[in-house]
Amino acid sequence: MSPRRFSSQPVTLSFPPFTPAISWLVGINVAVYLLLAALRLAAPALRTQIIAICALTPAAVAHGWIWQLLTYDFIHGDLLGLIFPMLMLWMFGAQLEQSWGARRLLTLYFISVIGAGALTTGLAYTGALGLGPGILLSGAAAGLYGIYIAFGTVFGENELFMFPLPFAIKAKYFVWILIVITLALSLGQGSAAIVQLAALLFGFVYVKYGTRMPARAYAGAYRGRGLSDRVAVPTEPPKQPLLARWRDSYYRWKRRRAARKFEVYMRKYDRKVYFDEHGNYIDPDSPQARERDDSDGKTPWVN
Repeated sequence: MSPRRFSSQPVTLSFPPFTPAISWLVGINVAVYLLLAALRLAAPALRTQIIAICALTPAAVAHGWIWQLLTYDFIHGDLLGLIFPMLMLWMFGAQLEQSWGARRLLTLYFISVIGAGALTTGLAYTGALGLGPGILLSGAAAGLYGIYIAFGTVFGENELFMFPLPFAIKAKYFVWILIVITLALSLGQGSAAIVQLAALLFGFVYVKYGTRMPARAYAGAYRGRGLSDRVAVPTEPPKQPLLARWRDSYYRWKRRRAARKFEVYMRKYDRKVYFDEHGNYIDPDSPQARERDDSDGKTPWVN
């Protein structure tokens, strides 16, 4: 699926090329996992200490360990918990980056991660859904769900073929299915589901009311859906080289000259055919044609 096209035609959601920001995110996640896997064998105590420092614990954040609001996203407990999020990050994130650019994608990602971590930390002290200050959270769900909601908003009308579903589904409906599933899971897995829901919330707010974005990033993919679009200033088209302008002027002159010759030719057969000053054909029933009739066919442009 091309990220710069906005279409309702069915497409297959396949793996796009690795884009710079997605490459960095996937690379950091894989590197951290490999490091922790090596420490599991070489220094289990150090591995446990690193997880305690980097994973999100609301009590630790409340005592000043605010870096956990970011670092928890790069801690994965098992291989399956790494592979699936990274595949989804690649599939959805790379297409967003091709449409938005790396800076805006990373801003969305980290706002979703930090916002979800902060909201979960605050809710942990309310005791809602079984949360508590001592819970331990990790994994890339927050950043991934922020990308989900952005993808569903930007490419909402695109239809996706997703295995194992035998039919196409629009991206916006795919996102709503994720939200419903997350709400269902929140009944049994409060902490993880709250992080995902919070990421959806912050991702949606950023997409709708985010900071101003250069107009080039919306080249046909996403228009009129958020505040950032309404304030974007269109960029000036690039100026043509001098030789190209001369060539275009010559072609326009030839078009006008051919139109004038055709008018003269048809007049020999008592037929009135008119063209405007640009060499475009004039409808005989139009006011412009009647005006030319009144002026006895005199053309306002020079041969």
